[in-house]
Amino acid sequence: MAPTKQEENKSAKQQEKVAYEFGGPIGCALILIFSHIIPYYYWYCLEFNDSKLITFWNIDLSLIWQHAKPNWTSFTIYMSFIVFEFLCALLLPGLEAKGLPLKHEGNIRLSYNCNAIQSWYVTLATVAVLYFTGIAPINILLDNYASVMTVAMLFSNVVAAFTYFYTIAIGRQHRMSGNFIYDYFMGAILNPRIGPVDLKMFTEARISWLILFLLTLSSAAKQYEQLGYITTPMIFMLVAHFLYTNAIMKGEECVISSWDIFYEKWGWLLIFWNLAGVPFVYCYSSVYILKKGDTIEHSTLFYIIAFAVLLFAYYIWDTSQSQRNRFRQMRNGEYRPRWTFPQLPWGTLPENAKCLKTEAGSELLIDGWWAYARKIHYTCDIVMSLLWGLICGFDSFIPYFYFFFFLGMIIHRAHRDMERCRRKYKKDWDIYCSKVPYVFIPYVY
Repeated sequence: MAPTKQEENKSAKQQEKVAYEFGGPIGCALILIFSHIIPYYYWYCLEFNDSKLITFWNIDLSLIWQHAKPNWTSFTIYMSFIVFEFLCALLLPGLEAKGLPLKHEGNIRLSYNCNAIQSWYVTLATVAVLYFTGIAPINILLDNYASVMTVAMLFSNVVAAFTYFYTIAIGRQHRMSGNFIYDYFMGAILNPRIGPVDLKMFTEARISWLILFLLTLSSAAKQYEQLGYITTPMIFMLVAHFLYTNAIMKGEECVISSWDIFYEKWGWLLIFWNLAGVPFVYCYSSVYILKKGDTIEHSTLFYIIAFAVLLFAYYIWDTSQSQRNRFRQMRNGEYRPRWTFPQLPWGTLPENAKCLKTEAGSELLIDGWWAYARKIHYTCDIVMSLLWGLICGFDSFIPYFYFFFFLGMIIHRAHRDMERCRRKYKKDWDIYCSKVPYVFIPYVY
């Protein structure tokens, strides 16, 4: 007698053994705790200690409470943005795309309305109208930075707790370890939705990066208000964060097949960092430049090199991602050219691109940028993150925190990726590594 769909789903769940990551429950608990401390610590240094690091016992907690406590203004700013973006995701037309088959759900493929680029343009237009009419100038975001951050952190924790316990209550938990701390940290549900809106996709591909860009834009607006012009380092950060955010918006359909969407569960880690951590930690360079006014000086040659390296790293990062994801779409028969701006040369490989066929049924791309290094997109990410610090000079560690944080995270992630691939592809992975021997830097490492 053939197994029922319910039995197949149960079997698929049982086949995956949960291996602890991030140091297991203890490591997850420490990350959870320090993720709440780090944003306040660096904000305090930027705001009250001339952007210099300070020992914890010298911090004035009353100043933190005075400036970072939530209020109705910060609540209105943050929650209005969340609701506005959700309505955009819900109502605006977009490109319909299918996700990868979900084994634990009987190989169903979820539908996604990829309208992030439309939401991005509508958001920018709305911000411009609010600024030039004086209804709600973008400056207000930096004026209430700490209290908005607090609202974001509170909201993300509420969402994380509700999502976890509601998932358990309705029995939709997936790949659970049995340890509460670890499962709460990693999550219980894979694809949470409100109507047609995938909440994991919504927060990861939109909320985090949109808020980051708006924080940089707000920093630039505040600087213009103070100086009457925008400095070159601030222009650099505007370009850097615009390029990154725009790339994610224009290529949203490529995010669907990413590991985060296909495999990672929507737990505290993704919820907190996408709703609060990413925007309010990754923006330190922009806030630092604002605080320093016109005191950051570099030579013209330095600026030319910085912009050139940024654009080159971005080009490889953008085209490598599109090469890989469009290759997958072609193999699934779902590739549709999309003329979102900008479409860069060599962003799409031919249908007969070189690949390694594996016994697992997948094909590993060994063409384009992927013939040179297995994690070349991570290398570009690292270079761009370093530039965010270098453009600020060398007077403070704070602009470099993101670089070191990101470097550690991306190395850990690369290790996780390769270990999973080794388990999945077995001997084919060794063949792949022999064909593409370099991990990050072609001909070096």
